[in-house]
Amino acid sequence: MKLPPIASLRAFEAAARRQSFRHAGDELGMSAAAVSQHVKSIEDWLGLPLFERRPRGVQLTAQGRELGEACSEGLGHIAITVERLLGRSGQKRVSLACQPSMVTHWLAPRLPAFRAAHPDIQVSIVYPLSARTPEEAGADLLIRHGTQPDRPATAILGAATRPTCSTDYLQRVGPISKPSDLLAADLLHDETEAAWSTWLTRQGLKPPADTGPIFADFNLLVSSVLAGLGIGLCPTELVAKQIDDGHLTVLFDQAIDEDKFYWLLEAQGLSESGRLLQAYLLRQTA
Repeated sequence: MKLPPIASLRAFEAAARRQSFRHAGDELGMSAAAVSQHVKSIEDWLGLPLFERRPRGVQLTAQGRELGEACSEGLGHIAITVERLLGRSGQKRVSLACQPSMVTHWLAPRLPAFRAAHPDIQVSIVYPLSARTPEEAGADLLIRHGTQPDRPATAILGAATRPTCSTDYLQRVGPISKPSDLLAADLLHDETEAAWSTWLTRQGLKPPADTGPIFADFNLLVSSVLAGLGIGLCPTELVAKQIDDGHLTVLFDQAIDEDKFYWLLEAQGLSESGRLLQAYLLRQTA
């Protein structure tokens, strides 16, 4: 079997999945320079460029994307098979790929009950990064945000987002009784300004030229909303506990992303431990 060095393939797969030598190095416990050397060795072996090196980072070439997808799928299958073999040897394990925000606001409060019911099963929670299947994430199960996947999946939570703020913020700057009141408020953004632009446009409003801070992920955004920094578009069902507890307030019923959900996907050949965790998570959504 004609293959580049396996260690270099592993480093390349992480770099391709994370679109960053530095983040790949953090994941693998090596320096960004070491990851770059591994990638360079594969490029030399193939005689093809896999990344475009740019001043502000790297970007996969078409050949790099093709090899990256193959490596992710292959290593994912290996990881799942290893987990299955470990299960047969008496070590029961199950891995779930899940975004940190989903862990913080939905999964973490529910895991203790599963562990109490199945103390012999070790649960591993891993980053999904850009994985669209459990195999790509190297996990038994994957919770994925977005529209209907192109493979069997179960919607476990709605992802419709609505203007949400802390009760302290509302008391400090309120009242906010109509959508146009938001134009003078502190609008917080998750990754881009696109979501707020869509929501305001649907209400017949022109998005303000002065924008609020942009956060790299939803966990940072919702932490800032809870701290009273402003108003964010939050998935109502994901932050339901904070709403029920009175820490957060949904300002308007109008929503965007109503076609999006948090989907639970299973890997092929799911182990018995995986089946038990899958069934438990589905019961939590009933």
